[in-house]
Amino acid sequence: QVQLVESGGGLVQPGGSLRLSCAPSGFSLDYYHIGWFRQAPGKEREGVSFISSSDGSTEYADTVKGRFTISRDNAKNTVYLQMNSLKPEDTAVYYCAADRSIRRLRIGVVNYWGQGTQVTVSS
Repeated sequence: QVQLVESGGGLVQPGGSLRLSCAPSGFSLDYYHIGWFRQAPGKEREGVSFISSSDGSTEYADTVKGRFTISRDNAKNTVYLQMNSLKPEDTAVYYCAADRSIRRLRIGVVNYWGQGTQVTVSS
């Protein structure tokens, strides 16, 4: 079965850190652009960060710039989202997504979605 699997979510205090992982099952990420999205209750899905398959260039939403870092390890076929200085407003379900088109990825029209992992930032 072809799918993306996220892990690493959990409960963390404000100011803390988490690292999310996204690994595919059934295909290689080598030729896919990868993105992280999040959706909080009652809010629309938001694109958080993207990483290119071609040159490794990265993009970040203004809300997470300077705090989150996206990276990919093609040898491990895994993409990571390092989240530092977490705030309560970062609380959401985080999804990874993959597509061969960076344009489709940015608007969330993609080949593959993960099932999501919950991140809760609370004291």
